[in-house]
Amino acid sequence: SEEMRLNMVNIDHPGKLADFIASILNVDRAEQQDILETLVVRSRIEKVLVFIKNEQNIAQVQAKIQARVNKKLEKNQRDYFLREELKSIQQELGLTTNPKVELIERLRKKFKSLPLNEEARETVDRELSRLEMMESASPEYSITRTYLEIISDLPWKDPKPENFSIESARRILEKDHYGMKDVKDRILEFLAVRKKKRDTKGSIICLVGPPGVGKTSVGVSIARALKKEYFRFSVGGMNDESEIKGHRRTYIGAMPGKIVQGLRITKSKNPVFLIDEIDKMGISYQGDPASALLEVLDPEQNTAFRDTYLDIPFDVSQVLFIVTANTLETIPRPLLDRMEVIRLSGYTSDEKLAIGRKYLVPKSLEKHGLSKKEIRYSSAILRKIADEYAREAGVRNFEKSLDRINRKVALKLVEHPDLATPVVIREEQLTEYLGQPVFVEDEILKADKPGMAIGLAWTSMGGDTLVIEAQNTPGKGEVKLTGQLGDVMQESVSIAHTYVKAHADRFRIDPRWFDHNNVHLHVPEGATPKDGPSAGITMTVALYSLITDQVMAPNLAMTGELTLKGKVMPIGGLKEKILAAKRNRIKEIIIPQFNKRDLDELDDEVKKGVTFHSVGTIEEVLRLAFPADAKRKLKPFRSFEEASSAKGEEVVSIAEAVAKAVKEALA
Repeated sequence: SEEMRLNMVNIDHPGKLADFIASILNVDRAEQQDILETLVVRSRIEKVLVFIKNEQNIAQVQAKIQARVNKKLEKNQRDYFLREELKSIQQELGLTTNPKVELIERLRKKFKSLPLNEEARETVDRELSRLEMMESASPEYSITRTYLEIISDLPWKDPKPENFSIESARRILEKDHYGMKDVKDRILEFLAVRKKKRDTKGSIICLVGPPGVGKTSVGVSIARALKKEYFRFSVGGMNDESEIKGHRRTYIGAMPGKIVQGLRITKSKNPVFLIDEIDKMGISYQGDPASALLEVLDPEQNTAFRDTYLDIPFDVSQVLFIVTANTLETIPRPLLDRMEVIRLSGYTSDEKLAIGRKYLVPKSLEKHGLSKKEIRYSSAILRKIADEYAREAGVRNFEKSLDRINRKVALKLVEHPDLATPVVIREEQLTEYLGQPVFVEDEILKADKPGMAIGLAWTSMGGDTLVIEAQNTPGKGEVKLTGQLGDVMQESVSIAHTYVKAHADRFRIDPRWFDHNNVHLHVPEGATPKDGPSAGITMTVALYSLITDQVMAPNLAMTGELTLKGKVMPIGGLKEKILAAKRNRIKEIIIPQFNKRDLDELDDEVKKGVTFHSVGTIEEVLRLAFPADAKRKLKPFRSFEEASSAKGEEVVSIAEAVAKAVKEALA
């Protein structure tokens, strides 16, 4: 300042000048104290000069940095002003338009051509007005723009009339899938009614069956047969209803649900939607997806489906929904009531062989870059692979086994170009390609000991065999169960035990047996949960076999629910159970009399090689399971204590006889 300069001029002593300069320099208090304590004027001035030099260096560096920053800012400002001037000049000359104005005009024009409903029209006009007042750089502008673009991309216009041929649909289904006569007939009947009625409303088809039987591919074939757009999404493990109905726009990154996304992608108002794994949906604090699907799949509500993100009604009633599931047990009843259920059963051994030769082998060869001239499978080899490595309801593991063989053959052909072709897959090479067989003849189920019986089960994975084992121990008539049995199955055991005990006289069983024996009943594969009433007669046979010390007839399996009065009640999944029995080389099956009509509806191919016995009471079951039982006499009952005492008396009498004989010999 001016006052400071005057003070500097008035300072006539070098020491005072040094002190004054030290007081205004940017130095810490300790260094200022050091200058004050320096009494020699020359030394004091030298120290001050060092500080002044440092300050000059710092000031020079700061000046360079500031100059560089100013230069960059000036360039950015200059570029910005030039761009703005260029835009203004181009607009004056009509060479370009404002992007924001252009976007709004384009959206207005598009919405004007769409047949929006009244609520949608009001919402669009309101959002367009808001968009005009927003700055292009604001976050809200981007959100509103995305919202309007999604609405404009939806298929608002009525679709063209359906034009498909039943014969063409039949050819597509025959080409894509082997067998499945019932399923194909049901689908063709559905398409015929749709064509005859000319109903534009969609439908809901539920395809139920074990894994690997072709549920998803059937959905694709239906879309091809109808010549419609196809969209698939899975809801397995989904526990957030927002995935179906969308998120509110207030959330960052909010998007519409799967239904609206599918309509936007297919650009069709009547596409085919495949909703996969509907039986595996979850529920959480975020909502219930199954409840969200109720609105989508209900014909009475889906004419005005309201996605949470869009918040305007949209008609999805013309969409053909196809859902897939492994079981109906976990699908909520209100949701199931809205569907037409079509069951896909497992495949027989002959069907697997035909599928492998016609579909799986060519598909696997193409996948691995091989041709029919390079590798060859005989029918015997394909059957052996299916029986020993892929004994399942579907053909997924069968395909995996073929892929594994083809990969190894491809490696051989690359490593040995001179290898003779075609490479013929032989039976003795399967262990080299696939390892040891997963299913071997020695492991085929056999009830070859008293207390064993073979039943048939039906699960989400298809049909299966069920071995029941019973063993008695000394006790007071208690019953112990192991093998992860569900409540219904435990009740079946109680019914079987009560029935046999109540009719001990009729079965020529000493009633005292139940008072002196505990029964332990076990179902192997203890890690797998089991439930259902259809093992009731199997439990009874195992218990009867244990008590009477008889072995059940070989190659026989059974299924049926038992009542306390001895009646055999009907069961479900008969076809799946028959296929499971055939996979395990079982030749005879006992079924409830009420299921005979279901048996008559099955193809001869399914029933081929199996003898069926329809029964109405448990007595009929026991006569079939124990043919020699009629000749059995009532065996006198002895408790474990009586048996042990009798055995001791027998040993004493033998010892006395031996001693007597020795004595006579010596005499």
